[in-house]
Amino acid sequence: MSSQIPRRRVLLRDLSSPRDVISHISPNWFASVMGTGIVANAAATLPLIAPQLHVFASTVWVIATVLLLGLIAASAAHWIAHREVALSHHRHPAMVHFYGAPPLAILTVGAGALLFGPAIMGTDAALTVALVLWSIGTVLGLATAVIVPFLTFTSTSITDQSPFGGWIMPVVPPLVSAAAGAPLIPFLPAGEARLTMLIACYAMFGLSMIATAVILPLIWGRLARHNIGNAAAVPTLWIVLGPLGQSITAAVVLGAVAPYAVSAELADALRFFGFIYGVPTLGFALLWTALAIAMTVHAARRGLPFSLTWWSFTFPVGNMVVALSALAVATGSAVLQVMALLSFVALVGAWVLVAVRTFAGSVIRGTLFLAPAA
Repeated sequence: MSSQIPRRRVLLRDLSSPRDVISHISPNWFASVMGTGIVANAAATLPLIAPQLHVFASTVWVIATVLLLGLIAASAAHWIAHREVALSHHRHPAMVHFYGAPPLAILTVGAGALLFGPAIMGTDAALTVALVLWSIGTVLGLATAVIVPFLTFTSTSITDQSPFGGWIMPVVPPLVSAAAGAPLIPFLPAGEARLTMLIACYAMFGLSMIATAVILPLIWGRLARHNIGNAAAVPTLWIVLGPLGQSITAAVVLGAVAPYAVSAELADALRFFGFIYGVPTLGFALLWTALAIAMTVHAARRGLPFSLTWWSFTFPVGNMVVALSALAVATGSAVLQVMALLSFVALVGAWVLVAVRTFAGSVIRGTLFLAPAA
C-alpha cells in the first residue's frame, strides 16, 4: 500500500484550518479599507489630473467597498464563533485604540460614494449611501472618541512608555466626519438643517484636534524619554499625519460650503480661517513627515517586521494629499499642486507595497489571521 501524502493548500497554506480565518479578526483589519479608500478619494481631488484618474479611482473605491463589506461579515462571524476573543480586544493595550478604524473605514467609503457613486449607481442612490454611511460612521466615531479614552483612563496597565501613534486613532473619526460632512451640506434642506450640520462639523473638528493636541505631547515625550522603542510600532507614528492632514481639509472645505448655511460676512471669515489654520498646520505636518521618515529608516535598518500596522503608511499620507490638494485649490498655489502630485505618487507606491504584502500574508499564507502580538 502506498501512503497518501496530504496535499498542501494553495491558499491559507500556513493555517491549520480555513476556519481559522475568522478566529482573530481584529479592528485594525479595517485599516486596509481606510488605506485603500483614501487612494481613491485622493486621486479624485488631485489638481490638474483628477479627471484622467477617474477610472482608476472608481475602481479602487469599489475595491475598498468590497473590502469593507467583507470585513463587516468576517467581524460578525468572529463575534459569533469567537466571542471571548472579540471581547478581549478592549483589554489589549494596543488593539483597543484601533476601534477607531471601523468608523474611519465607513466614513472613507462614504466620502467616496459622493465622488464615484453617481456614475455607478446614480446621483440619488449615491447621495443616500453617502448620508447613511456618514451617519453610521459619525455615531460609531463619537462613541470610540469617548469609550476608548475612558478605557485608557481606567486601565491599570498604562505606563509612561505606553503612548504610541495608535492613541490618536479613536479620536480621529469625528474629524473625518467634519471633512466628509462638508460636501453633504449643499444637499440638505436650506435653513436650520444646513446650519446645524455646519455647526456640528466645526464642533467635531474641535473635538478631534484638541484631543490630538493633548495626545501628541504624550507621544513626543515618550519618544524623547524612551527612544523609538519596538520597531513593530514605528509605522503607527505616521498616524499623527492623519488628523493634521484631515484638519486642514476640514477647515478649507467647511469654509468653502459655509455660504450655504451662514451669512456672507461669516462665510468669508470661515474661509479665511481655513487659510490661516491650514498653512501653519501644514508646516508642522511637514516637520512630522520628516521625523517619521527618519524614524522609519532608523527602525528599518534594525529590522521592520511586516504587520497590519504598515497600513499606517497609507491613510495618513492620503490625508496629506487631500489636504495639499484642498489648499492648492483654495490658494491657487502651483507649489502646493506639485507637492500634492508628488505625495500622491508616494501614496500609491506605499499602497501597492502594503497591499501586496497583506495579500501574501493573508490570502496566500494566512499568517496575518493568527493572533496579533502584544
